[in-house]
Amino acid sequence: MSSNDHLVTSTDPEHPANHICTLCRNFYALGWVTGTGGGTSIKQGSNIFIAPSGVQKELIKPMDIFVMDHQSRTYLRKPSTLKPSACTPLFLAAFDRGAGCCIHTHSQWAVLVTLLVERDAIQSGEDPNTSCFEIEKIEQIKGLPRGKNKEGMLGFFDRLQVPIIENTAFEEDLTQSLEAAMEKFPDAYAVLVRRHGVYVWGDDVQKAKTQAESLDYIFRLAVEMRRLDLTWLS
Repeated sequence: MSSNDHLVTSTDPEHPANHICTLCRNFYALGWVTGTGGGTSIKQGSNIFIAPSGVQKELIKPMDIFVMDHQSRTYLRKPSTLKPSACTPLFLAAFDRGAGCCIHTHSQWAVLVTLLVERDAIQSGEDPNTSCFEIEKIEQIKGLPRGKNKEGMLGFFDRLQVPIIENTAFEEDLTQSLEAAMEKFPDAYAVLVRRHGVYVWGDDVQKAKTQAESLDYIFRLAVEMRRLDLTWLS
């Protein structure tokens, strides 16, 4: 092994290098990361573990994982034949705000929700570039936190807001828009990318995963509600 292979070598299934592989397999089964799209990153201490780019997510192995030092932004470990995820600058934006895990999916339901919100904005004469997905009175909203430095989870009668940013030709070019959305919606734990997918982050892996699952459930429900002419807001 090279000098830093020890960073991704562990028998612990919850070690970040192993955990990313498990998450990516699960997300592939859900249809969230098909065609090498999407990605996952976990922060442990000062080290950031990042899935590679251009690799089928269900086949990722611990030895494929990149490791970066958060403070210096330098790689402590780089697989010689792979490229780091194009999502890396966006993952860093979440980690800079205290996240312990960030998940990026290409969920079809997330994409469809952004298109529905865009259509609504255009039909009402509003600027779709400033749009936000909003829904309330859905039980699964309880799977999302109230916000940074706020206690507890959202309640049934609370309104969930997920900002939407416009897609770009290259993933890293989304960084500035993502950071602006984070500043505008400081209580949000996710940002939708129009015609692309969603970024979800949490204080740790378990919370990020729970929030990603809850949001995907809500996005799918929102699409089906529109099919039945049901409204998202009362």
